[in-house]
Amino acid sequence: MASTQDIKRGVVILWKNDPHLVTEFEHIMPGKGSAFVRTKLKNLKTGKVLENTFKVGEKIDVVDLEKRKVQYLYASGDKFAFMDNNTYEQFELGVEVLAGFEKYLKEGLEVVLLFSDGMPITCEFPKKVSYKVTEAEPGVKGDTASGRVTKEVTAENGLKIRAPLFIKEGDTIVVNTETGEYAERASE
Repeated sequence: MASTQDIKRGVVILWKNDPHLVTEFEHIMPGKGSAFVRTKLKNLKTGKVLENTFKVGEKIDVVDLEKRKVQYLYASGDKFAFMDNNTYEQFELGVEVLAGFEKYLKEGLEVVLLFSDGMPITCEFPKKVSYKVTEAEPGVKGDTASGRVTKEVTAENGLKIRAPLFIKEGDTIVVNTETGEYAERASE
């Protein structure tokens, strides 16, 4: 048995007999009264997201998950094919398991899948991913005078992102997958 101290983002707990992924949490210590933990939980069976508050010290069941490193292969409609790096087993996942990160997939990208009872339930994406820029309008010298300091570029996987004016076609950029924003130009 674990306690509310073990609650953090990415932990899966058994709550109301269903596994729930903690997507957000906040430890709150009010000036008056006892401390508590406010959470957003995603039901891994139904996909519903709900909020719950736990009292500090309350006992919770943390679900043991198996982590496997997998490599993204290709997309087929709304399914995404992956290969287990150890067993070379291939399988397809739906959008619900990727939890919004599917837009950051590119061929060969390695992610960590979390399995419960042999079923993939969620994934851990790298915080930063590098992409080659396939389309970028040229930046015009002095364009920052108009207040424009970024432009839209298209990455090799079709992802459109705002990047600084100096980024051009063929450059490699790093994107933060947590915020969806340009992080830096990759050194080549």
